[in-house]
Amino acid sequence: MKFGTIASGSSGNCLYAGSTDTHLLIDAGISCKRICEGLASFNVSGKDIQGILITHEHSDHISGLGVLSRKLKIPIYGTQATLEEILKSKSVGKIDESLLHPVKAGEAFWVGDIQVKAFSIPHDAADPVSYTLINGGTKLGMVTDLGYFDHYIVDQLKSSDVLYVEANHDVNMLQVGPYPYYLKQRILGSHGHLCNEMSGKLVKELLNDHLSHVILGHLSKENNFPELALKTVQMECDGADPVFMVAPRNCAGPLITMG
Repeated sequence: MKFGTIASGSSGNCLYAGSTDTHLLIDAGISCKRICEGLASFNVSGKDIQGILITHEHSDHISGLGVLSRKLKIPIYGTQATLEEILKSKSVGKIDESLLHPVKAGEAFWVGDIQVKAFSIPHDAADPVSYTLINGGTKLGMVTDLGYFDHYIVDQLKSSDVLYVEANHDVNMLQVGPYPYYLKQRILGSHGHLCNEMSGKLVKELLNDHLSHVILGHLSKENNFPELALKTVQMECDGADPVFMVAPRNCAGPLITMG
């Protein structure tokens, strides 16, 4: 299985994961054009995509979904409440409801030869989830947009070969930064976003002998720096073996081959 980020940050999110025969997107929070350009950098076409896994209905995760689905007729997977919110979204526009496939947290399903499992996350959306993907004995664990983590989330992500984990903000930068008070409280709250330190603590709990890469994602442009996020998480994981990297905000990152 292979994994690469196409866009990652508070302004838009889109990820790619695929095997030889199956190709998936996780979220579509940037334009259809940018998504297809990112896929092309992985030698994948938009026409190859067999499913879009949606985590939740916030605009930085679905803004390109309408055009993408209308143009390429790709099946869309998400929780029932998330799909209902998408259908209400004026910015997304009309979506063919036959493309919508409700999923439930805790239940695994297959898209091609990739086993997908959704799991619930604490975020201020209708029914947000993140996903793990398994193919050929390798596991990809992904989680962003969560205010905290607990044993349940750790259990979902354990034994991953590659991890994509939120490191949204530095607490000090956020507290003294330009955001209004209510937004700072939302981000810092239990249904907001993980700070760098908490991201490091989560990754530390997930370290294992076959974890090859840790990719930090969904960084705030105003309240974080890639170098700071990386240093903070690496300090928490003190000498761990995986390759640590930060997902680029506005362009595709490297394509990682798992296993």
